[in-house]
Amino acid sequence: MIAIEQELVKELSFKTSRSGGKGGQNVNKVASKVELIFNIAGSALFSETEKMLLQEKLANKLDTEGNLHIVAQEDRSQLMNKQLTIEKLIKLLTKSLEVPKKRKPTKIPKAVIEKRLNHKAVKATKKESRKKPAIEG
Repeated sequence: MIAIEQELVKELSFKTSRSGGKGGQNVNKVASKVELIFNIAGSALFSETEKMLLQEKLANKLDTEGNLHIVAQEDRSQLMNKQLTIEKLIKLLTKSLEVPKKRKPTKIPKAVIEKRLNHKAVKATKKESRKKPAIEG
């Protein structure tokens, strides 16, 4: 996992800028906001099918060039924010690469069907008893 992370970091580019939030005068001097930029299509770590899957699942997070942008400005330290963006990226990539298991359709048990129908019948009789009696005459 660590080797993959090191290879991934080589393919990333970072931008730094001044961030808002806590830090007092430090905020005005230090560029602690970090923006991670990762190009999925240009990555050598993933196969073509994995790249297609990532681009499909992360389509709303990609810009026009196909770059994925992740921003962190929670910490006062630029290094901590850089680590945060890398962690966010790894979490996002692993979640996006997971293939959900196919659902096996199961038959509804007879007991469940009977219980539902009995419940419907009870409700119907209860509502029927609430009606005003019809005047025959």
